[in-house]
Formats: sequence, C-alpha cells, structure tokens
Amino acid sequence: MRDFFNRMMRKYVKHSWICLLVVCLCAACGKPPVPKEYGYYRIELPPHNYVSFQRFSSGSPAVSGMPFPYTFLLSSEAEVRPVKSPGDNFWIDIVYPKWNAVVHCSYKPVENNLYLLSDDAQEFVYSHAVKASAIPEREYADPEHRVFGLSFDLQGNTASVMQFFLTDSTRHFFRGSLYFNNIPNQDSIQPVAQFIREDMITLIESFRWVKPNGEIVQTD
Repeated sequence: MRDFFNRMMRKYVKHSWICLLVVCLCAACGKPPVPKEYGYYRIELPPHNYVSFQRFSSGSPAVSGMPFPYTFLLSSEAEVRPVKSPGDNFWIDIVYPKWNAVVHCSYKPVENNLYLLSDDAQEFVYSHAVKASAIPEREYADPEHRVFGLSFDLQGNTASVMQFFLTDSTRHFFRGSLYFNNIPNQDSIQPVAQFIREDMITLIESFRWVKPNGEIVQTD
C-alpha cells in the first residue's frame, strides 16, 4: 500500500512539473511587455473670442498717466496688467490665469536706434536656440497702418513658446514673448500653446498705432 502511494505521489509531482513547464513556455511565447505611454489630461479649450484693447484700456491710462500708443484685439480669456518698469512706459503683461501663461509685452520709442532694438529682440529669441528644435520666422507688413515686424515660433522644450516684435520703423517698437510658468514640456502644453499662438497672431494682424488724440495711425 505504501509503495502504491509513493508511486502515485511521484506521478503527481511529475505531471505538476510538466504542467508548470507548459504554462511557462506559453507565457514566453506571448508578446513582450510594452511600457505604457505617459498620458495628459484632456484640456477643453473655449472658442476664440476677442475684444478691443483700446476699449478695454479706455479710462485706464498707462503707468505714465498717458494713453497707450497702441491697440489690438485681445483674447477674452486674457487679462492685461500694466507693468511698472523704471524709465519705461506702456509695458504690459497679457495673462492667461486658467493656463498659467503670460505674454510679456514691452514698448520702446524709436530714437535713431531701430537697428539696435530689432537686433536685441532677435538676439533674445535665439538665446533659446540651445533648447529649440527649430525657430521658423514669419514676416508681417501692413503698410496702410505702418505696422511691420517678425514673429518667431520656438519649437521644442523651450522656456518661451513664441515671440514677436512690431514697429512703424520711425517712432514705435513693441515686443511680445509668450511664457508658461511651469517646466517646459511641449507635449503637455501643446494644445494651450497652439490656442495662445492663434491669439498672438490675431494680436499681430490687428495691431495698430494710436495717436495721442486717440486716432488710429493711417497712411495718407
């Protein structure tokens, strides 16, 4: 009886090892595990809607106490905050509170230094070239309203996503730079970055210089 029992146990153990080996071989024949890609929260973006910066700022003079010498179409998702800068007037931040983004805008009068101002602006753009995968440029020209300039789309994980400058070539120079107040990650901010890029393009295309009496500058 004991011998019979021992034979049965040996047979059971043998079959168990065979079954285990088959299971392991089947598992080895399956597809290799693939790491799961990182995902990001879906961001619901509103439709683009714009208001006139001139109407927005009417009754609210710049830091200097004088009216702003420019106007443009401003996204309804943004807030304008005047910036106090010693010796400089008409500087503003266009802030997007929902997305932790800001377009820093500076203004300089042209005093026989247009080349220096434009050169400084481009040098600042290309200081991001170490991180940028590409920096395509786009030229703007509106002779009717004397608005000329360049925009720069900084691609890759750069601190700034887009920059531009505008001038009438004789009196005014305006520059803008889009930043996100977080660690640069092109994949995570791409939808919002593209949304604000479109706002900046609208700003550029609608940009006008304003005379001290409030009239829009136009060529005769």
